Amino acid sequence: MKTIFDETSRQELLARICTLDERSQPQWGQMTVYQMLRHCILWEEMALGRQLYRQSFLGRVFGKIALKDMLKDVPMKQNLPTVPGFKIGGSGEVAAEKAKLIGLIDEHAHCSNPSFMHPFFGQLTKEQGGLIVYKHTDHHLRQFGV
Repeated sequence: MKTIFDETSRQELLARICTLDERSQPQWGQMTVYQMLRHCILWEEMALGRQLYRQSFLGRVFGKIALKDMLKDVPMKQNLPTVPGFKIGGSGEVAAEKAKLIGLIDEHAHCSNPSFMHPFFGQLTKEQGGLIVYKHTDHHLRQFGV
């Protein structure tokens, strides 16, 4: 399975991000490319430990069961629910957001968050975090056809 900590997998994601521009349209969902990039930036900040979240009540009840499904070697399903704080509105500069996301993805080459607390899945190991970070970014890039 691909992980954000693997150089080849990370470079593949970065190359795909570089193909996005203002004209990129979603294959599913309602986010614009700007909103998707902002969403991924917030998510990466969480994964790198810059924003801390507590596990939700539903996550404490169902998170570990859902995590087992999420860690399977298949792409994430379309239209999954997101953490309310990661829902983005409005518009902005796609090129600037793309550059921020590229920088954050690139940080995984030398940084991990061993205490990664996902708001639904709960505490993740470094290995689980690497898989989930890759799958989340891949999911949104597939959403935009790249």
